[in-house]
Amino acid sequence: MCGRYASSRSPEDLTGLFGAEPPDPGLLVPPSWNVAPTDPVWAVLERVDGESGAVERQLRALRWGLVPSWSKGPGGGAKMINARVETVAEKPAYRRAYAKRRCLLPADGFYEWEPVPATATAKAYKQPYFITPRDGTVLAMAGLYEFWRDPSVADPEDPAAWWATCTVITTEATDAAGRVHPRMPLALAPADYDAWLDPAHQDPHGLRALLATPAEGLLEVRAVGTAVNSVRNNGPELLAPV
Repeated sequence: MCGRYASSRSPEDLTGLFGAEPPDPGLLVPPSWNVAPTDPVWAVLERVDGESGAVERQLRALRWGLVPSWSKGPGGGAKMINARVETVAEKPAYRRAYAKRRCLLPADGFYEWEPVPATATAKAYKQPYFITPRDGTVLAMAGLYEFWRDPSVADPEDPAAWWATCTVITTEATDAAGRVHPRMPLALAPADYDAWLDPAHQDPHGLRALLATPAEGLLEVRAVGTAVNSVRNNGPELLAPV
């Protein structure tokens, strides 16, 4: 499960890290240390240019919570923030995107919670942990994206007529993350970015081979304050260890 994460790098940093074209100048996704479902997030993806036919790597803003193109409405998106790697190629909600619309969702790290039982002097609560690459590099979470047409907007050329949404692929947790929660986002190594993003790569077996559980020793886990429990709180202070 990945229900919150941090993504504070600037679009300039992200375009350099991933070799992507910069986003539209008017597009703004603010840095966030408490990304929550339905929030706008940066995504790296590849699309074929309609005029030149060339494949372009882009940095685009997507809404976290995938809405399949065939959905009757967008209401279920908030529940589809994660796709399990074990079933992503077969599930109707994800299989089309898995074949053709894959992305990377850059993150500083992600949060998980561990229940703490009540004691004689304190109530039960959930202790949040921040899980991040040990070497401070970007966490390139494997994701999928979709476009959904809003039928209530008559003009298909109106930007409001289209929702661009995404989901994070998760795997069985290993490393230090496994002691906090049984699931974790599946991050890709830089050597696999090209193959994962390539829209022409549609072999399910080849794609599945890219989604390997990471080796141990890559992540660190630290307890952080409970302020992150509320989506109203945001800022780098949420990452401070306790």
